[in-house]
Amino acid sequence: MKLSEMREVLAVRGIQLSKSLGQNFLHDGNQLRRITDAAELTKEDKVLEIGPGLGPLTELLLDRAGEVLAIEKDARLVEFLRGRFPPDQNPEFQLLHDDALKFLKREPRDWSEWKLVANLPYSVASPILVELALSPKRPERMVVTLQLEVARRLMAGPGDKDYGVLTLLVQLDYEPRDWFKIPAACFFPAPDVDSACVTLVRRAKPLLPDDHREAFVKIVKRAFSQRRKMMMKLLKEDWPVEELERAFAELELSPQERAEKLSLEQFVAVTDKLFSNR
Repeated sequence: MKLSEMREVLAVRGIQLSKSLGQNFLHDGNQLRRITDAAELTKEDKVLEIGPGLGPLTELLLDRAGEVLAIEKDARLVEFLRGRFPPDQNPEFQLLHDDALKFLKREPRDWSEWKLVANLPYSVASPILVELALSPKRPERMVVTLQLEVARRLMAGPGDKDYGVLTLLVQLDYEPRDWFKIPAACFFPAPDVDSACVTLVRRAKPLLPDDHREAFVKIVKRAFSQRRKMMMKLLKEDWPVEELERAFAELELSPQERAEKLSLEQFVAVTDKLFSNR
């Protein structure tokens, strides 16, 4: 769908896009193809798309994948999409009119054989990624377009200024593989910031057992609750001092260490130690 076609559809239907819903539609064909290429789709694949908008990415997904489930919050766009991709001509396409984040929280599914491929609404991109990444049956791959600053957090490492809670909660189960920048001019309307498409691939082997995961999330969030404070002091809110001191000593971590300096593997080790020392 070219920019001229996008403008015409919106004008004819009297649709004014909402900034609060993060409605910035990607219209650049080259960028859309790069996204679908990154997903490495085959006709065996099932794809979850969140925020399809007017369907330019949906069209490519239907061409390459075996099944596509799209979730769109805006009723006006749902009506348009149902006309553009009628069920009798697109039996492999399912469209839900729903709030994607609420849907994911309300109806946990087995996404383990699915791929998320989406230009995520900026306003809910991070919570959607965390919700899927931490679900027991998480997607095998996530190829998502989001704000450049969020992409940098997903790709960050220890010591980087973008390294933090989002980094660790997603990287616990996903390896960042690749990313590319998408200029604002490729969207309509053009957002105030640049965007990027990030490819995240599910780890072949989980770093933590299921019963440790809740503690990992708690530790990470507490450790980054005040970035300038020492991690051990912050963790004392939730864990006995003796257990913390023993865990840090066994892992040869300084009691003065700040969270931003610890790697994912060290956070995993701290979580394991606090369990095993009990």
